[in-house]
Amino acid sequence: MTYKRASRAQIIAAFASIYLIWGSTYLAISYAVETIPPFIMGGIRFVVSGAMLYLWARYRGAPKPTRLHWRNAIVAGGFLLLGGNGAVVWAEQFVPSGLTALLVSILPFWLVIIEWVRPPRKRPSGAVLVGLVLGFIGIVVLVGPSDVGGHGGVSPIGALVLILGSLSWAIGSFWSRDAQLPESGLLTTGMEMLGGGALLLIVGAITGELAHIDIHRISNASAVGLLYLITFGSLLGFTSYIWLLDRVSLARLGTYAYVNPIVAVLLGWAIAGERLSIRTGVAAAIVICAVALITTARSTTTTQTG
Repeated sequence: MTYKRASRAQIIAAFASIYLIWGSTYLAISYAVETIPPFIMGGIRFVVSGAMLYLWARYRGAPKPTRLHWRNAIVAGGFLLLGGNGAVVWAEQFVPSGLTALLVSILPFWLVIIEWVRPPRKRPSGAVLVGLVLGFIGIVVLVGPSDVGGHGGVSPIGALVLILGSLSWAIGSFWSRDAQLPESGLLTTGMEMLGGGALLLIVGAITGELAHIDIHRISNASAVGLLYLITFGSLLGFTSYIWLLDRVSLARLGTYAYVNPIVAVLLGWAIAGERLSIRTGVAAAIVICAVALITTARSTTTTQTG
């Protein structure tokens, strides 16, 4: 694949965006869901940011999407944002933001497994298999019984929801890659955000979250957290990611998967006072090493798909 040219400063700025901003969104979510119901909060975030991206892409000349484009975008948004991000916003009511990011970082594990079980059944390399086993060990250390390396502080239900949410994100990633969608990356992202955000709002309404919304009781921290997620997390973060897809290799871009948890853990500890135990540190090191091994090993055997 031929990559578009960009200056070194632009590349560094874009990587700094997805490293730091995406790593910090977990802390922003933890503040946002303190006084805003999680699904309603996520729905507002993505409907607002999705509408802005959609309108900007259309203003820049992107063709009007077809009904098939909308259907596929809504399905992708359902898996990515309702299933994937919805799991994060719900679980962060019980799981610290740093550990949430750590559990979500197992996404490459699911990508490998899905490629293995679906046609044409691409068997992972030995290095990838080692990474899968290593990652499983890291998760056991993190969420296993409290007498394994000390108290981990992770809700088993919250951890399970996050792991399944990561699976949903993986399924949505494959669907988004293979389905017929607009050529404009910004337009596609905006449509997926609109679809996923609408589904989050529907789930929030069905589960009774609307009855628990009191604008006067929304804290300043929650309001700032939501605003940060809309502007920085969705608009700047996603835009930087899409821009980098055409300019760097998948191996380089995939490094965010094991940088984000480090950023999230450190910010949770420094700003929110989240506990850092020896067990958490050991588990984090194991999982991040496993993700790095899988990401780099896969990049040597796969081609860029964009």
